[in-house]
Amino acid sequence: MQPLKGITVVSLEHAIAAPFATRQLADLGARVIKIERPLVGDFARKYDERAKGLSSHFVWTNRSKESLTLDLKDPEGLEILRRLIDQEADVLVQNLAPGAAQRLGLSFEDLSKRKPQIIVCDISGYGSDGPYAQKKAYDLLIQSEAGFLSTTGTQEDVAKAGISIADISAGMYAYTNILAALMHRQQTGAGQRIDISMLESLGEWMSYPLYYSMDGAAPPTRAGASHSSIYPYGPFAAGDQKVVMLGLQNEREWVIFCEKVLLQAHLAHDERFDTNMKRSERRLELKEIILKAFETLTASQVADRLERSGIANAQVNSMADVWSHEQLQARGRWSSVQTPVGQMPALIPPGSWSIGRARMDEVPALGQHTDSILTSLGCSSAQIDNLRKRHAI
Repeated sequence: MQPLKGITVVSLEHAIAAPFATRQLADLGARVIKIERPLVGDFARKYDERAKGLSSHFVWTNRSKESLTLDLKDPEGLEILRRLIDQEADVLVQNLAPGAAQRLGLSFEDLSKRKPQIIVCDISGYGSDGPYAQKKAYDLLIQSEAGFLSTTGTQEDVAKAGISIADISAGMYAYTNILAALMHRQQTGAGQRIDISMLESLGEWMSYPLYYSMDGAAPPTRAGASHSSIYPYGPFAAGDQKVVMLGLQNEREWVIFCEKVLLQAHLAHDERFDTNMKRSERRLELKEIILKAFETLTASQVADRLERSGIANAQVNSMADVWSHEQLQARGRWSSVQTPVGQMPALIPPGSWSIGRARMDEVPALGQHTDSILTSLGCSSAQIDNLRKRHAI
């Protein structure tokens, strides 16, 4: 069962935000036609070569799509795209440079005159208007602008997220807004425009530190891998120098932690630590006590105490550990996808359906579907050959 089967998405996409959104639509069964530049394609294809010679970013965000190469600066190439949209597209997604889609006549205003039911999702760094509308944006720059960097790292240095969190947030909001627009169209028959901003997407995810520091209050302290306002909640070394991640959420757990993990029941009522705010303010003092209690134990023994006490804990896993994670294995969350260099392992998308499963088709080679798509639009072999000779496809 593929809930979006029969929906066609045409996407002028590159890098991460738009490809991540459309890949999820493809997971649900949508036909996604990815428009790429002839010869070079999506520049994310060349980010690295770590996935058996392919880009790790590209393999992650582009399965189950069709690749159509078109030079949109060539009048015939642009005309083919317009024909494709008019004949096939339910949704157009684009994250081109600011203003590029409008200059190509691909704005919602232009397209909806011919096709009122079209849904157009524009993804940009800062949105379509305002003083930053024409400003170029990349993931790390948006992490900076949205205040994310100010909350991560240590007191000495800020640190970025290890993943493209601004792109991912924008991709997720694009995905969910497109689903909502499809439902709206099902009810009304009308298309609409969706304007997704990376700044606003990541800004929404920053709402806790924003509220924490409102009215001029101090922002959350950068606390490395520890929680900035809840303590103890973070990494603690055991006597064998291995690290255990643990977290407390309430006063009941604090009492249990003192009694059954630290074996120091009196600490639960120590006035220095009897509220979370006090524990957070005196975290260096409390950390020393916790590390002293753990120094005669191995990480495995600490984890065992935490588990038996019902205190949340986790391992600080490497990427190699995640590949072999027993929980993912036990739940059968690994599958594989075909790529231009053969089969590649892939996590099944989150969520388990009672009927069917997510679609996980091949990652396309550059221009792999160009000829078949052009033929379906009525182009002859001679036309296709002519387009290819002048690198319009």
